[in-house]
Parts: sequence; C-alpha cells; structure tokens
Amino acid sequence: MTQHILEKLAATNPEAEIWWDSSPLVYPSWKAESLAKAPEAKRAEWEEQLTRLYDNATIKQSGEMGFRGVTTNPPLSLQAVQLDPAGWTQLVKDIAASDRALDVEGVYWKMYLELVKRGADAIRPVFEKSGYKYGMLSGQVDPRFVTDGEAMLAQGLTIAAMGDNVMVKLPGSKEGYEVLEELTARGISTNNTTSFAVAQYTRCRAAVTAGLQRAQAAGVDLSKWRSVITHMSSRLGEKGDWKVQAKARGIELSLDEIRDGEEAVLKRAYWQGKNTGHPSKMLQCSMRVEKDKDGKTVSRHVQDFAGSDMVYTCPPSYILQLMEVEDELAPFDPKAIEREPNPASVEKLMKLPSFRQAYEFEGMKPNEFAQFGAFQATATEFAAATRQTVDFVRMVMEG
Repeated sequence: MTQHILEKLAATNPEAEIWWDSSPLVYPSWKAESLAKAPEAKRAEWEEQLTRLYDNATIKQSGEMGFRGVTTNPPLSLQAVQLDPAGWTQLVKDIAASDRALDVEGVYWKMYLELVKRGADAIRPVFEKSGYKYGMLSGQVDPRFVTDGEAMLAQGLTIAAMGDNVMVKLPGSKEGYEVLEELTARGISTNNTTSFAVAQYTRCRAAVTAGLQRAQAAGVDLSKWRSVITHMSSRLGEKGDWKVQAKARGIELSLDEIRDGEEAVLKRAYWQGKNTGHPSKMLQCSMRVEKDKDGKTVSRHVQDFAGSDMVYTCPPSYILQLMEVEDELAPFDPKAIEREPNPASVEKLMKLPSFRQAYEFEGMKPNEFAQFGAFQATATEFAAATRQTVDFVRMVMEG
C-alpha cells in the first residue's frame, strides 16, 4: 500500500486529522474527475488512495474512512448544488409545495438544512464507530448575519438539530463568540470560522471554557461535544491588508515573508492552546501549493506544521494539487511544528498594523474583529455565495 500524501502528513502525529473541505455529496463525482486526469502510471494507485480516504460503501459497512471529519462553507455548498442542479431543483420545488407560506429565503434555508443533514447522515457511521470523536460535519450559520447574535443563535440551534454529529460553524466576531459560548453551554459542538488572529483564538477559548463550565454546572451531556478553531491561513496574508500597508510604507514583501507571517500567527495560536491544555483543537484551512523563492514546489501551510496534532481541512482542488506535485515536495518533517518562524520576517512584518493585530495576544478587541481586513473580505465572499444560492432557489420558484 502506498500512502496518500495526506496520510503521510497525518502519520507525523497520531492525533493529527485530515478533513474533507466540501460536502460529502460531491466526493464521488470529484473522485471520478480526478482519476480521469491521473497519469496512467499512477491511476490505480490514486484510485486506491482516494477510495481509502472516502468510500460510501466502506463507511456504511465498517464505519471507517480516511478523513476524520468534514467542513463546509457557502461557496462549497453552492458547488454541491451546481454539481446536481436537477436534484436540488426538484428539492426546492418539493419544499415550496409542502409549505406555500415559505418565501424564497425560507425555502433556501430548508434546502441548506437538507444539504447539511444529507452530508452528516453520510458519515454518521464514522461518528458512532469512533465513540463520537470523528465523523462530524460543520454547518455554517448565514454569513450575511455575522454581527447578528440573535439570528446566529436561532440558526445555530436549527443546524445542530440536523444531527448529533453536526458542528455549528460560527464567525469570529464579537457576537459570534457570544453565541459560541451559549451553544457550548448546551453541549453543541462548534467550529469557529472567519478567524485569523491570536486575539480571536484567545477569545474563542475563553468562550468555550465559559460554556463548558455552564454545561457542567447544569449537568449537560458533553459526551458528543467537540470544538475546533479555524485558522484561514492564506486568506490572512492574501485577503487582509498586509500587502497594501507594506506598499504604503515602502516595504517590499515577498511571498515567502507572507507565508512566514502566517506561520508565526498559527504557531503562536497553536502553542497557546497546547500549553494551556485547552480542549479546543486548532484547524487549518485555506492552504496553497506554490513555488518558493528558489523555484521549489512547496505547500508550507502543511509542511511547516507537520508533527502537530491539528486538523487540516482540505478542499478537493487542494488535494488534487498535492497529488499532482507529490514527487516534487520534500518529505514531511515531524519536528516542523517545533521550528521557530523566521525572526527576520516577523520583525519586518511587525511594522504593519494589520500583522500586529493578527500576531499580538491583544492585537484587537472583540468589537474590532469584524472590522479586520481578512474577516471583511472573507465574509463578503461567503455572503456573495449565499446570495447566489438564494438566487438559484428564486429562479426555481419563479419557474
């Protein structure tokens, strides 16, 4: 058996986890498309590896899969709809016919909940077989309401009701963390998203701790509870204000220096959690495959963190990229997580207000989280994908 490159990453720490960053519903079609593109010499090997990572028949039969969990977000949910427009068109019609009082937004919300439920049901055997440790799916509250605590709480409770293996994905806004504490107090698993900064992660951990204390005091069952904290790696350096602020100050930033900064932020957050023994687990998303300054193919977002016990949630496109360049990548170093980020890069980046906001323990106050550049850019993108999905529903209902 030849290990998949992500299996090699997971092997650097027995508690490391690889998750699928898309709806499970799209995996079979993506797998078929990927195998069609595979080099002839590697096609059989790729098929074996991809089947090991996720296979519906194996999950039903043995409750096992290579992935340890699943995350979704609005663009990925839209992708699932676009891959099967006929099926989702029929569902929209059925929902609208079952309740004539529902408007477009109401039908959209029911469709989204069905998308979450179908995905969670698909991996439920893994959840049960693992003693509720693995096999969770994250369903996200509407990104159009990132500062509306009341709306997010109502949606979070509804999403959680789709299955006990559903995690509620909440934004890293002041209001998002308040809702996160409330859901934790009710024993509901959470995933903190749209988060980029150490100050956000500190606030998230405090919310989780407060929620757990309330849950324990009330005798709430926590046997199926988990918490992950998402760091959106490349979005921090690419969607935020680092480049703009550097240019304004006459500072030239290379891609390597940007990646050094992203590494510094996540390692600081990771070790903060490990050193305090906090139950929330860091989760990394938004990874990239690229060339470094020497022209070498790298994926530093995973290579720099090998040996950690964090979660790496990988979208279909990234997994395929890794497979295509695997022979060009250096082997994973199990000690990579212990390496200090480049101090010269950190010193240079500290001249940028937006880097200090992300890196310093008190770089932002909670009411500033939703104004952070990378937060706003990502929330805007996610809201646009949501509107596009709502428009799909509207067009179906308009006939």
